[in-house]
Amino acid sequence: MNDTTQGIRIRPGGLADASAVLDMLDSAVVWMNGRGNTEQWGTTPYSKKPGGVARVERYMTENAPHIAELDGTPVGALVLDSGPSPQMPIAPAEEPERYVRLLVSDRRHAGLGIGAALLAHAVEETRRAGVELLRVDCWAGGGGELVAFYERNGFTPTGRFLSKAWPGQVLARRVG
Repeated sequence: MNDTTQGIRIRPGGLADASAVLDMLDSAVVWMNGRGNTEQWGTTPYSKKPGGVARVERYMTENAPHIAELDGTPVGALVLDSGPSPQMPIAPAEEPERYVRLLVSDRRHAGLGIGAALLAHAVEETRRAGVELLRVDCWAGGGGELVAFYERNGFTPTGRFLSKAWPGQVLARRVG
């Protein structure tokens, strides 16, 4: 599907998008670090983390990737799956679900609603699949800004978890 919201076009992603997604992830680390946040994703660029490139390539080939574009340039990415990452201490839902495994936007285009547009797209994709539950997990540290972002986009916190020392929050949204 090719959604268009406020000039943002959302299209299916693929392996050819992996380098753009890695660039977005790397710039997000720099942006977070510049704001004093070194706990969420650390200080190492995502493309330099052990397994980082391979993980993004798997996202682009084994999951359901979607790319947000402005004027033909990738500015955001969403990856949907049928459940949480097996590496995270999160139980699958007791019903069919879609799970946001990755949501990232190019910080050079912050404030344009790219993340919100991608989440709205995730809701539509979940409905289209005949599934009523959309979930996501995120970093719950700092001032809770990321949790608040998901709440503003219709998600409700359902449970907290720790992955080593990383505090996480699972959120859910009914779409049926």
